[in-house]
Amino acid sequence: MTSVRPGLRERKKRRTRETLLRSALELFISQGYEETTVDEIAAAADVSQRTFFRYFANKEEAAFAVQDLVESHFVSALRERPPGEAPLDAMRRAVLDSWDTIGEAIAATVPVELHMQTYQLIESTPALLAEHLRRSTELEEEVARVIADRAGLDMDTDPRPRVAVAAFCGVMRMTGRLWSAGGDTSVETIRDMTALYLDQVGPALTADWRTAGRT
Repeated sequence: MTSVRPGLRERKKRRTRETLLRSALELFISQGYEETTVDEIAAAADVSQRTFFRYFANKEEAAFAVQDLVESHFVSALRERPPGEAPLDAMRRAVLDSWDTIGEAIAATVPVELHMQTYQLIESTPALLAEHLRRSTELEEEVARVIADRAGLDMDTDPRPRVAVAAFCGVMRMTGRLWSAGGDTSVETIRDMTALYLDQVGPALTADWRTAGRT
């Protein structure tokens, strides 16, 4: 009996997972996350329910699969920033670079447009938003550790990495919420909004708003 080559087997597994993931996201978008069942996802992918659970623990894991890729892409971009950059500058440039290269990061898995629609769905679905906020807390801790390592700090005794990351992530959450509520869900729009709001962090925290803009 001829055995299946490991490379072929892995490619088949990857294709099955990608098909399941795309089917899940398309169903979430078209009929709602809560209304979609695992059976429907499996049927759309032409596999069994048992096969679905080989790749995803539940449909929530499928909903966040691409978002996990995007966040990992951002963290990798942050790690690659020049060591001399200030924390907020490094995070700002890393996130904007991530938006510029998001297609390269996820194109092999799902179309960018499908991810952006899913991101909007997460922001508008209470159960997914609650999980998104929980995951965001874990991401903040990871990013704070990267920032601390870049500066050679112990973030358990120095609060600055967590403070800087809390400010950055607060702006990112606000941007995502405002973007998802708008009519234009393009990558270009959320990137422009991200740059605009991050540029206001310093002035918003340090400027005297009562006198700003007066001659």
